[in-house]
Amino acid sequence: MKTLVAQSWEHLQELLFDGSWNPTIARYRSPYVFRGLPDSRFDLKTSLARLGGNYAQLERHLLRNFQKYGHDSFDTNRSIWHWLTLAQHHGLPTRLLDWTYSPMVAMHFATADIDLSSEDAVIWKVNYHDSFKQLPVDMARQLEKTGGNVFTVELLTQLVGELEVFDQLGQSDFFLFFEPPSLDGRIINQHALFSVASNAEFTLQDLIDQTRTDAQQLIIPADLKWEIRDKLDQSNITERVLFPGLEGLSQWLKRHYSPRGRVSQS
Repeated sequence: MKTLVAQSWEHLQELLFDGSWNPTIARYRSPYVFRGLPDSRFDLKTSLARLGGNYAQLERHLLRNFQKYGHDSFDTNRSIWHWLTLAQHHGLPTRLLDWTYSPMVAMHFATADIDLSSEDAVIWKVNYHDSFKQLPVDMARQLEKTGGNVFTVELLTQLVGELEVFDQLGQSDFFLFFEPPSLDGRIINQHALFSVASNAEFTLQDLIDQTRTDAQQLIIPADLKWEIRDKLDQSNITERVLFPGLEGLSQWLKRHYSPRGRVSQS
């Protein structure tokens, strides 16, 4: 995987939007999705993997109990993909990873945590068109029929109804991207989608390398983060927009009025 370091705000824009020109349709339509993290040492580890221990075996217990005790909040008759999305959305450790189609949203998540302002940040950039090549043949064929490049919950539900079946689909491990249902304004405003691997024990970083999927790590040096942060605020890419409601408003105001150089008290 290629690693590139942004030298300036302008250079970062060049890196993020590089490859977006599509000569077939003569439009700037990027084939990449993005994930921003505030510390370049953070990898593409899922919240499930961060539990540690025998986390892959814990997955089914987490999901079973989420469905059992959360039944008053959602329809448990919906597909595994629907309530897996709901679980991720509400903070349950899952094998999903959050991504966005928006480079600006990725920049927000790379710079929003001012307690990490002294650390280099990273934006992962993955070609979701190129990821098509490592899908199981039947899944790739069905996706191609839709004319799309990422799965929907509806299509995944038609193809595979259980995670145990999903894990056995390919002759080798693979990953895919899918768009969640629009559960609320947060998913819509963040231009969000998820990745999911066919093996909960694999990190997406390993699968990207293993399948040679076109991907890059874009490093944002710490001394660039405040300039990026302030320009995003001026562009209205803030918690107030990305997390609609009072919580997002409060997060934005707290960060916006915090002095530069603040150090975490934890």
